[in-house]
Formats: sequence, C-alpha cells, structure tokens
Amino acid sequence: LKRSLASEPPAWEGAMDGSPQSPGNWESAYDYSLRTPVRKRGSENENPESGSDRFIPSRESTNLASGLSMLEDPRVKNCSPQASDLTKDENKDLYDQLLRIEILGQRSPCSERPDDKVLRRQEVTNLFRFQPQPVVTDDLFSLSPVPLRNCSIPQTPRKVPRKVPKVPFKVLDAPHLQDDFYLNLVDWSQTNVLSVGLSSCVYLWSACTSRVTKLCDLGSEDAVTSVAWTQRGSHLAVGTAKGDVQIWDSQQCRKLRTMTGHRGRVGTMAWNGYILSTGSRDHNILHRDVRQPEHYMAKLQGHRQEVCGLRWSFDEQQLASGGNENKLH
Repeated sequence: LKRSLASEPPAWEGAMDGSPQSPGNWESAYDYSLRTPVRKRGSENENPESGSDRFIPSRESTNLASGLSMLEDPRVKNCSPQASDLTKDENKDLYDQLLRIEILGQRSPCSERPDDKVLRRQEVTNLFRFQPQPVVTDDLFSLSPVPLRNCSIPQTPRKVPRKVPKVPFKVLDAPHLQDDFYLNLVDWSQTNVLSVGLSSCVYLWSACTSRVTKLCDLGSEDAVTSVAWTQRGSHLAVGTAKGDVQIWDSQQCRKLRTMTGHRGRVGTMAWNGYILSTGSRDHNILHRDVRQPEHYMAKLQGHRQEVCGLRWSFDEQQLASGGNENKLH
C-alpha cells in the first residue's frame, strides 16, 4: 500500500498544482465500496484455538428455576380461599404442579407448608451457573412415575395425634370379681356389648345405651371362669369351674346348650366360626362344633399344666395356645 501511494501521485495533487481535473477524476480517487478488513499475519493477539469473542453461556449450567422464581407467578394470587376460581379441577392443578417440579424444579407457593419454608435453603438468584448441577440418583431404580423426592405430592394434611385421656371414660362396679389372672372374665362383642363374669353371675353392659343386664346365675355351687363372644356377637360362651361350657343367647337371655368334656375349670376359650376351642386346667384343649350333638370333636394334648390362653390366627388356620409351664404351642 505504501509503494502504491509513493509511485502513483494522488488525484488531488494536480488540483494543488493548478492542473484542471474533471469531476470523474475526483470520484476515481476514492473507493467507496465495502471491503472486509484483512487480519495481518503474524499478529501477536492471534489465537487459533479461541472460538468467538462473544460470551455464550452454557444451557446445561443455567438455573431456569431461579429465573422463573423471580418472575411473578399467577398461581400465587389464587392461593387465597376468596379467589373466584376455587372450583378448578384439582387433577389439572396437581398435574401442573408435578410438571413444575420435574421440569423446572420449582415448587408452587400454594403447596408449600410453613415448616418447609424454614427447612428449605435459600435459592440462588443467579441465572447463570458455571458448574453443572449434581444428578440425583436416589430414585434411579424406582418403578413409580413420580420420583421418590416428590412422593409427598399431593400433600395431605397432617393428622392430629390422638389424645389418650388420663381419666376413665366409664367406671363400672364389679363386686366379687375373682382375683385370678389365669381366668378370662371380660370380653367385648362386635355389637359393642361388654360381658363380665362376677362370681357365679354374668352381666352385660351396652356401651350404646349404658344398660346393664344380668344374663345368668350358676348358683352357689359353681362359678364363672371365662366368657367369650362369637364373631357375630349374638351368642356368648360361658366356662364354669366344674368344666362345663354353656352357650347363651344374649338377645333373649336364654341358655341354648351345655357341653361337657373337661375334668377341671375352663379358663380360656376362642371362637373360629362355629368351632369353639376351650382350654382347661386338665392340660387339654377341646374343639367343639356347636352344630353337632357331640360335646367335642377333637382333643389336643400338649401342655403339662393348665392352659391359660387360646387364640386363632387371622386366616383361621392355626391355633396358638399358652400354658402355665411357660410353653407356647
């Protein structure tokens, strides 16, 4: 460029010398066309590895949740119970809330509880982060469509803990109640009727009406050692000290039948449909079918001392028995 300027005088030199120049010569002296600037070779600032001079942030490290949290959320206005759109479909609100959590990682202010705001750390308001967020892998093998961290959505109100009163609800007089922990003298039916054996008598107390009814009296020569309601709660089995078992109709206060078979007192009984299992001090367990005329259909001998407890399993397939010799069968 310097050589061309030195060899060829510019067009305006002739005008300074007084030589006539035409307007066309003035236009040819300047080139108004656009040209791309050419970078000089061997420049010190040249870096072939550098990309662009513009700063383009990485989208992987961008925190969109913080950016959207600074914007006004139209759902905040609808959190008050006085809003006009309280009848909006709850399923759509739940679906929108899950989308905001899964895609943006942002919780709706309506779904946050007061204690969550205290425990949750303060969100960073910077839109651009230069380190990728760690990947959460706690629910990597979960088969649920909702991740484990969002299992509390939809959030249900917390249940208020039940307060157990320290004073009794009802106090009933129980004179002549035998002081023997081997006996089972109290049983509650499914019809909300409590049966209590007091000496030689059995009393029924209705929790609905608070009415007390005397069911039976065995006399002075016998005593009540156990009571057991049927599963339907309409019939009561009464075990006696002589080893007999009586079946009573609680609605009509009438004895249906008496079954024998034990040589000692009957201290425990358990129903399984129409089958009544009784345990006695004679170390034996008898299975009785109240539909059959026989007094018992099977006898179990496994305990060496008095049978103190009987209980059928929930599927009515197995029977658990406890004896005074500290054995459980």
